[in-house]
Amino acid sequence: MPLLAPKSGFTDHIEEDTPTGKKSKKKKAAKEENKNERPITNNRKARHNYEVLDTLECGIQLVGSEVKSLRAGEVSIEEAYARVIRGEVFLIQCDISEYKHSNALNHQPRRQRKLLLHRGEISKFAGSAYEKNLTLVPLKLYFKRGRVKVLLGICKGKKTYDKRDSLKKKDMQRDIDRAMRGR
Repeated sequence: MPLLAPKSGFTDHIEEDTPTGKKSKKKKAAKEENKNERPITNNRKARHNYEVLDTLECGIQLVGSEVKSLRAGEVSIEEAYARVIRGEVFLIQCDISEYKHSNALNHQPRRQRKLLLHRGEISKFAGSAYEKNLTLVPLKLYFKRGRVKVLLGICKGKKTYDKRDSLKKKDMQRDIDRAMRGR
């Protein structure tokens, strides 16, 4: 006879203590929201080189050996961007290396991959990027419920002085956090 879980639900709603002694519900909500996501890679340079104005989650059309390479973590989206071609959005310059255990029918590492968006999303999201001279940049690649998803952002390029300002703000915030922890 299998063991049954307690009916009180004690393990379902455990809240973590924060350094201030208060219970944190934000951490729990964020954890529940991302429990079906498994990150593959992040484009950390994108947040440094671009100002992200809006984001959109979309699917990507892949072949089997590409998915196996993604599960192995052999991907780079540092130089990747998205572009609208003939009414469809494609991910360009995304490097998914060849799967090592595959045969001669392997995929091309830098081929254009179709992003799966509805027509309304394409016209609203990608069309506005084209009109306003903005760039579509993949910010994150992850598995969600067994499917590969791309977090696509509409980005505006930063100037060098903007990059310096953001680094100064980050350093100041780090110093403030460090001082608050010391108390």
